[in-house]
Amino acid sequence: MTAIYDMTRIVTMSDTDAELKEKLEHLEDDNDEHEREYVAVQHKYHHTIEKLPDTVLQHIFLDTYHLIRSFKRAKFVNVGAPYGGIQVTNHDHFLNLIGTRFSELRVVELATDLITPNVLHELANKCPRLQSLTLDFSTAMQLHDFTDLQTFPSRLKSITICLSENIFLEGFLRKIYTFISSVQILHIIGTYEKVEDEEEEVYETVNVYKLKQFLPNLRVVNLWGVPFITDDHVDAISSNCAHLECLCVNYCSKVTGSCLKPVLQRCRKLKKLVFGFHQARQLSHQRNRGTELSSESLIFILTRLGHLRWLDASWLESMTDQVLEAWQQSNTMGALQYLNLDTCDSLNEQSLVDMIKRHGHQFHGLCLGGQHKLLEYFWMNMIPQLKNIRVLVMGIAEDCCPKVVAKIHVDQFIDCIAQNCPRLTRLEVRWDDETLRFSDKSSKFIDVLRMKCLKLHSIVLSDGQYYELVRSNFERADRMSVVRTTEMCRTGLLHCSRFFNQLLFN
Repeated sequence: MTAIYDMTRIVTMSDTDAELKEKLEHLEDDNDEHEREYVAVQHKYHHTIEKLPDTVLQHIFLDTYHLIRSFKRAKFVNVGAPYGGIQVTNHDHFLNLIGTRFSELRVVELATDLITPNVLHELANKCPRLQSLTLDFSTAMQLHDFTDLQTFPSRLKSITICLSENIFLEGFLRKIYTFISSVQILHIIGTYEKVEDEEEEVYETVNVYKLKQFLPNLRVVNLWGVPFITDDHVDAISSNCAHLECLCVNYCSKVTGSCLKPVLQRCRKLKKLVFGFHQARQLSHQRNRGTELSSESLIFILTRLGHLRWLDASWLESMTDQVLEAWQQSNTMGALQYLNLDTCDSLNEQSLVDMIKRHGHQFHGLCLGGQHKLLEYFWMNMIPQLKNIRVLVMGIAEDCCPKVVAKIHVDQFIDCIAQNCPRLTRLEVRWDDETLRFSDKSSKFIDVLRMKCLKLHSIVLSDGQYYELVRSNFERADRMSVVRTTEMCRTGLLHCSRFFNQLLFN
């Protein structure tokens, strides 16, 4: 056995091909096949870099050289973030990299442990082209000492502050107030997703009244999920921002809309309001989602918006038939192109029929998903009215209540869309397989849709047999990424907004 063990030991780099051949020839017959395979595999996978051809080594080192050089030209760095960020273990080494490798930075995202006076000092002195800075305090348990902070990037166009639940930032902000007058885009990201109890005590971790005094050039303000923001805060921001064009107040539950009138009177350049509505003549975008505006407020505002182009009123219970009727009678819907009424349960079918018959030809995007009242009869009659539609959402998700009892013949929908909507780019059908009815001939209707709607690049369907049928049809035509499931993708209208890129934050 000792001899056999010596002959079948792991082949090392010192073993030559002649030695390997000799060992294979002397293996015993009973273990011949297994031992030959074992020795051959060991020999195959024990190559080192010494055995690589010179040309391969040349390519490896050349790519490494270009990678190292690319760090010096890097324009975006996410440092220490929990998702996809560079993990910094040596702060001193990172400080040296800022001046040597990151001098061309345009965008920087810093986690809590890297928001220190030294790092901010290096960014201010070594990164003159820095335009966007994200300061993530969301996981902070304690702030660094900013007593020695004397400099801060002074050419920023955008700054994002991610708040913590109980860390007050006034001491830090007091040090940077004099450096941020050039900022045009402000993101304050709150702790909306962390609030478990509505009656839980909320701390005002940022002094908005003082912050707005040092930001006279703001064009875009995004207050996302900040639980302490009220109408008074929004009113204060508008009092010092004459150039404000976009105001986003999503998921700020304490905002009721009483600040809208003074906001509209002061901000004459305002074009988009995400949470409420305006009466400014130049207003072209509005969004109301997750807010508590009353029906009277909606009627008062919508009937005064003659230049409204984009409206998101999804999940709004106060969007009733009376509001929609008053809006149409005011003749202020002439410029409307994108409308999202997702899950507005207070609306009835007849009100939507009247609206689409009157204004359907001008719609480029229409989202009427989440409404169990809109079934096959409604869509078969309304789709021919949507000749210029680009984005269309219909149906109700599987887990929504009440459950759809009627069956939907999806082949008729697909054929009707193909014949009437040649400019369609995005389509979402939320009904599940139990609601949809299709047959063996469904592939023919899908072929017609694919050939008629040449700009179609996104179809979102509920996961099931029909989804598999549509996906296989598009994959056979080498269009691999068109068909998606509702679990992985949702279709909206925010990308159609002019300020979509400015409102993006990580």
